[in-house]
Amino acid sequence: MSEEGEEENTSGRRRSLMAAVPLLVVAVLFAVFGWQILAGRDPQEIPSVLIGKKAPALDLPPLQGSGLPALTDAEIEGKFTLVNVFASWCVPCRQEHPFLMELAEDPEINVVGINYKDNPDNALRFLGELGNPYAAIGVDRRGAAAIDWGVYGIPETFVVGPDGTIIFKKVGPIDSTSYAREILPVIDRTIGPASRLMN
Repeated sequence: MSEEGEEENTSGRRRSLMAAVPLLVVAVLFAVFGWQILAGRDPQEIPSVLIGKKAPALDLPPLQGSGLPALTDAEIEGKFTLVNVFASWCVPCRQEHPFLMELAEDPEINVVGINYKDNPDNALRFLGELGNPYAAIGVDRRGAAAIDWGVYGIPETFVVGPDGTIIFKKVGPIDSTSYAREILPVIDRTIGPASRLMN
């Protein structure tokens, strides 16, 4: 075979391999989602690479007018903390808010918020209407902190241990099922049955 023929064959093989790569990626994704569904797992449960690792640094400005401190590392250091990513425009954030309010009543649990890409006045109205469960709120106007924390969409809640390690991540709103089956068991395993006011 001539050199030109060999080059054409090599070039043709490369094109075939390049065309096969996207198909292979799609096949792998279908396999993963199919396995999750067949195994009875919720496809919305996206594992976080941050679980078991130190929480990303926090240095967010305060929500002006809230009377609360800025959200910095000092606000979560040495405390069992729920870091909740929320916004006034987020409908599911309203649905989960009563659960955050209940958790905030427990003196063993530090609830803090990252206000994501929100108008400060709207955020203040949201808290004025629904109540404020947060000990500190940091404003993430551009979403940079959310990227650091691996946020896919809001609301999301991270459970951070007193040593600064991320223990658990809840994607989507906390509802009665996830509250009872996910959030409370994580709290009980980490700090023991606390003084929650649970009905």
